[in-house]
Amino acid sequence: MSASDIEEILKRIGGYKGVIGTIIVNSEGIPIRTTLDNSTTVQYASLLHLLTAKARHTVRDIDPQNDLTFLRVRSKKHEIMVAPDKEYFLVVIQNPNDS
Repeated sequence: MSASDIEEILKRIGGYKGVIGTIIVNSEGIPIRTTLDNSTTVQYASLLHLLTAKARHTVRDIDPQNDLTFLRVRSKKHEIMVAPDKEYFLVVIQNPNDS
């Protein structure tokens, strides 16, 4: 996938109603693309890296043949969706009241 393809996908995701921001994070928890400010991006990336790793380990502990494919966390203010892959994971933050 080319950089322009990735930008187009992020632009399309960002255009959905209620989307506050998107972050692409590498396997080490370092954000590599974001639509949010730096401090918010670093906070979300580091915390979600840990949460995603724990969720993935939990799924594998329950069934070693299984793997985490999607993680969704909803609070009163935000809904955070994480799509993990081997080398990266995509984070989408949205306002659940706007969607």
